[in-house]
Amino acid sequence: MFLTISTTGTPERPATDLGFLLHKHPDKSQAFSTSYGRAYVLYPEADTQRCTAALLLEVDAVALVRRGKGKGRGGAPDAALAQYVNDRPYAASSLLAVALSAVFSSAMRGVCAAKPELPSQSRPLRIEVPVLPARGGPGLVRSLFEPLGWTVDVEPVALDAEFPEWGDSRYVRLVLESQTLTLAESLRHLYVLLPVLDDAKHYWVASDEVDKLLRAGEGWLPEHPEQKLITSRYLSRRWSLTRQAMERLELVRLAEADDSEVEEIDNAVAAGTETEEKPTPLAVQRREAILAALGASGAARVLDLGCGQGQLVQALLKEPKFTEIVGVDVSMRALTIASRRLKLDRMGERQASRVKLMQGSLAYTDNRLKGYDAAVLSEVIEHLDLPRLPALEYAVFGAARPRTVLVTTPNVEYNVRWESLPAGHVRHGDHRFEWTREEFRAWARSVAERHGYEAAFVPVGPDDPEVGPPTQMAVFTLSAGNEKEAKAA
Repeated sequence: MFLTISTTGTPERPATDLGFLLHKHPDKSQAFSTSYGRAYVLYPEADTQRCTAALLLEVDAVALVRRGKGKGRGGAPDAALAQYVNDRPYAASSLLAVALSAVFSSAMRGVCAAKPELPSQSRPLRIEVPVLPARGGPGLVRSLFEPLGWTVDVEPVALDAEFPEWGDSRYVRLVLESQTLTLAESLRHLYVLLPVLDDAKHYWVASDEVDKLLRAGEGWLPEHPEQKLITSRYLSRRWSLTRQAMERLELVRLAEADDSEVEEIDNAVAAGTETEEKPTPLAVQRREAILAALGASGAARVLDLGCGQGQLVQALLKEPKFTEIVGVDVSMRALTIASRRLKLDRMGERQASRVKLMQGSLAYTDNRLKGYDAAVLSEVIEHLDLPRLPALEYAVFGAARPRTVLVTTPNVEYNVRWESLPAGHVRHGDHRFEWTREEFRAWARSVAERHGYEAAFVPVGPDDPEVGPPTQMAVFTLSAGNEKEAKAA
């Protein structure tokens, strides 16, 4: 990937001031390590009249795959070859945007200790990007850059110059020119709009990306006519993050229109005004009940069987008393999402040693599950056909035999309290059954009796006097004699 920034000057304002702004000396070629390759900054020309700084990013395709863990375009499990053979080493994308931020961080913030007056000065700028992916074509490129004060020269790149009838590719050659912008503004424009045009990112987009967008978009994004498109694409079309960013941008716009601070606009409710508290979601109450039961059992090594997208594993990791946490699920897609949620690729070594994700089916015995203090089956059993429950029962209680087993499942009696749930319907389309409190207790007691456990029952959520709680939990504890046998084994 390649990008150049050029400026012109006079003896009074030499073009080589660009070196002070970028914090990179024009007489040197410098190299910087990144997570996905190596970045180089060099100056093809540098004198009083004209100065050009070039950023060259050499991408290590193997490192991109290993660190990316399948994230972003070209990383799908069914496109193994595409992980290594793609446009990442050549076309400007989020990789180049991250390199810009890392290599020119002081310039993006508008900091120059040697000449503090320079960052606030506009200057003639020319930015060239030889190969830029543009999902939306030249028209979108112009609609993004022209409102910001750029003169845009965008030229589509043909699929094959030898066969013009094949048409244009999705790549363009871009030249931006301006006389009115500062270098810091220019770099922030590129940092946001390069991944927006590519419409893809090479890393998982988390909530902190909203803060990055608002910092880089300060002063121009709230009033940009393509604000919604920029926000959505920059945040990888994650609607919850996009909504959060749009709300914060609207506050900024209102504050600027009212010539006041954002905090004043956001403080519409006077101090001391009572507001109705939102009820705690049932999923959160369920995790809290599980954590309390595990804490009471004294368990340190815990299995989350049917871990799904890793919400419970994430909660367990926050408690230091759980020294080993294993999430097991039959779905590789769920495990991939769980890995992203936990940020395993960015987790510290000590924390990473506490957690493991494994693929496995609870319909079969698995020697990897033996020897743990506790196992959790949270909202799992109702997803199995009833004839397959005995197989799960033996795999967990008969073969793995943890000292404590927690099982949660919906209480079908409570369904009448859900106003949005039609009569006779289960809570989720994949539920094979939902039990009454008596049915669940009968099953739990029979399992405990067959495998040497004792069963206790805990309500989860508001315990309605007529229909009981929304979720019911059974706490299985290995009886004293059987616990000694299990330890000996």
